This record gives sequence, structure tokens and C-alpha cells, in this order.
Amino acid sequence: MAKAAAKTKTAKKAAVKKAVRKKPAAKKQRKVVALFPEAAFGPALNSVGIGQALERLGHKVVFLSDPGFLDVYKGYGFEAHAVNLSEPLPPEEMAKFWVDFINGHIPNFRKSPYDQVDNYVKGCWEMIVETAKWAEKDLPGVLAAVKPDVVCVDNVILFPAIKRYAKQNRKPWVRVISCSENEIEDPDIPPHLSGCGEKDKKCHAAYRKHFNAVIKPIHDNFNAFLTSVGEKRYPIGQFFEASPHMNILLYPSAVKFKRKHKLSPKQFQYLEGCVRKDAPYTVPTFKANDDKPLLYVSFGSLGSGDTDLLKRLIAAIGNMPVRALVNVGDYIDQYTDIPDNVIIDKWFPQPSVIPKVDAVIHHGGNNSFTECLYFGKPAIIMPYVWDGHDNATRVQETGHGFKMDRYAWSDAEMQDKIMAMLTDKKMKAKLKKTSKSMRAKHGPTKAAKVIDGLLKRRNA
Repeated sequence: MAKAAAKTKTAKKAAVKKAVRKKPAAKKQRKVVALFPEAAFGPALNSVGIGQALERLGHKVVFLSDPGFLDVYKGYGFEAHAVNLSEPLPPEEMAKFWVDFINGHIPNFRKSPYDQVDNYVKGCWEMIVETAKWAEKDLPGVLAAVKPDVVCVDNVILFPAIKRYAKQNRKPWVRVISCSENEIEDPDIPPHLSGCGEKDKKCHAAYRKHFNAVIKPIHDNFNAFLTSVGEKRYPIGQFFEASPHMNILLYPSAVKFKRKHKLSPKQFQYLEGCVRKDAPYTVPTFKANDDKPLLYVSFGSLGSGDTDLLKRLIAAIGNMPVRALVNVGDYIDQYTDIPDNVIIDKWFPQPSVIPKVDAVIHHGGNNSFTECLYFGKPAIIMPYVWDGHDNATRVQETGHGFKMDRYAWSDAEMQDKIMAMLTDKKMKAKLKKTSKSMRAKHGPTKAAKVIDGLLKRRNA
């Protein structure tokens, strides 16, 4: 999917980062928990944290995975089984496919969320529907072999084999929502991917109408597939459903929407984020401004292909009394004449970096969005696709940061926003409060307890 199926070279780094795990609790009735995250680093690493917490409770954790992410889970010591979500390709070719897909859409990043429905969003949903069809080939056999007591799936589309396995074997299944909360629809909140403000009902209606019109042929194709495997057709625009057993949302309560229909805690649980531990990080010495405020800039592994934008940001920051760490991904060779107050690299252990900086500029991915709130850091969000639009709007309307267009800004405007992040006392106070609330809870541990409780109730 779009969030990006990040089968990039970065996967190799994630794969070799082995975590130190506590041994499972001894002599406790062991249940098999299957985790099936989307093939993207955000959901994958969130699920790793949940898996580690489940093992500490004594359960056996098994990952179901697109082949491109098998080594990530095995690198953390987990058993992992392949489920093809597309025509099998060598890892290098798959990585190139997604990089080319994203980079080919860079001109569309200049468009509004409404206008992206006709190109980027449409293209993504076409591919997402195909992943569901492909999963139907491998998934039934994998589930039969693993025999999980519960299946936890983090994706935006239904895999019918999971529902069928659960029903036939009287087992629960859990939906994990690692993107924006508005994946679970409500008439009073903005549509998913729209970037609309919470109270802008005109925007809500216009986006829903346009999305449903453009997506209808794809949705009809999906419904035909559902019918072919014995599932009921979904209403227009819907590609997944809430689990009747349990749904886990990673969204923080400090930015929750006011829903018309409240979500029952018996079926929906919020985690306050799911921030993982990563490799330790020591801030290097800068040639200039080494005692000045520190920024972190990252648009994710796939967003780093927008090198023109990153070069503009580096130039603007180069003329400011600050320092900056900038993630440029696999395009590092394209950068020359880096200012002395900027350090670039292919990759940073983000959860270890953000606590050490004063402010962040990012693309609005849910991990970056959540980590900034968790560590109490103000952010400028410059979204380009998917739920980045929703998170950018939400960070600004809740007073935790700023939303900025990716391209329509001057150096002076960017510099003013950066200084505002560093000096706004009201924003800092709000972030401190949000951080304290989120830190009081440990998302992976809560998720594990929710799943453990579900298993106990089902087996009582």
C-alpha cells in the first residue's frame, strides 16, 4: 500500500537491529498470537513492540508477512511466515517498484488531497485491492499451519481468509489501526485521507462525494472478489470493517476527534501511541552553531526521493541560528555544499533522535506524528500523501505544531515557522501535558494486555 510498502534498502538496516527480549513467562498457558502488519515500516515496527510485550506475558508470537519484510521480524527473533501480496519478485525488483511508484508521483505531491484522489489515491487503492486477492492464495494455508488462537491484522483492507479462519475455528480476530483514527468512519469527523478540518463539514461532504465517484470501479472490483469468496459486499468507500471482537487504535487521546457515535471500550481501545525503543544515538559535533537549538528533518524512506524539497529546506536552515539532522535516505550522493550547521545521513534511529532535538519537520507519517507528541516536541508537518494530510491538519488545530504546504513557502516563512516552534510557550505547555499523559501509558504493553484479556475471556 501507499504508506508505503517500504520495501527499500532501509529494510536491511531494520532487519539487522536485533532487540534484547525478555524471556517469556514460564509455565503459563501459551497461546499462539499471529500478527499480520502491512508491509510498511510503521506498522511493522509497531507490531514488533506489541509482539515483544505479548511474549513477556507468556504467549507465542508468530508474524505473517509479505516476503519483503520477513527478515525484519526474523531479525528480532520472531518466527515469520510468508504471504505473497503481489506477484513474487526478487527483493531488489520489489524495492525498485515502490521507489519508482512514489518518485513517479512527486508532481502529484503539489496537489491537494482532493485532487490526489484522481491519481495517487486511485493508483494506491487499485494495488491494495490486488494485495487482498493475492493474500487469498497463501493465507488460508498459512493460517492452517500456524493455528493461531488470535489473529491481529494491521491494514486498510479486509483479508477474507482471516474472518473465515476465525469463524470456522471459533477464534477472535483483532484489527489494529496504526494510521489516523478516522480510518474508523463517523459522520462528524473528517474522511480518511481528506486533510479536512474537524468542523469543515463542506470539505467533508465534497471529499466523500469525489472519493466515492473515483473509487467506484475499484470498489466494484473488490466487492466482486468478496462475493467470490463468500463475503458480503461492502458499502461504497468501505474496504474493511471493525472487528466484532476488538479494535486497537494507536491514536493519542490528546488529538482524538469528537465523534457523533462514541466507540465502546469493549470493542475499541486507544493505545496513546506505540513508541518503540531503537538503537541509542549520540548527537555529533557540528562545525557551526554547536550550542544552538537542534532540529530533525525527515520525510521517511520513500519521501526522501523529493530531493529538491530537502535541498530547499537545508538551504533555508543553513542561514538560521540552529542545527539540523536531516534524513536524506538513499539519495545522499546527490547532496553537495552542505552548510556547517547541517548534518545529513541515510538513516537515523528516529525514536532515539527525537527526544534529543528541540523541534521536528516531517511528512505526517503516523509514527513521526505520534513520536513527536510522545516526546513533547513541536513539529512542522509538510504532508505529501495518505494520512499525512490528516495528521498535518490535526497537529495544527490541536495546537501541537504547524501545517505547511510542501512547496508554497519562502525561506523567510519557513524560518519564521521554525522560530515559532522554538519559542511558542503555549505550544510547549500543551506538548508537555500531552507527553506526560502519553508516557504514563506504554502502548505495546497495553496492546498486549488487551489481546491477552480477549484470549482469557474467549477461553473462560
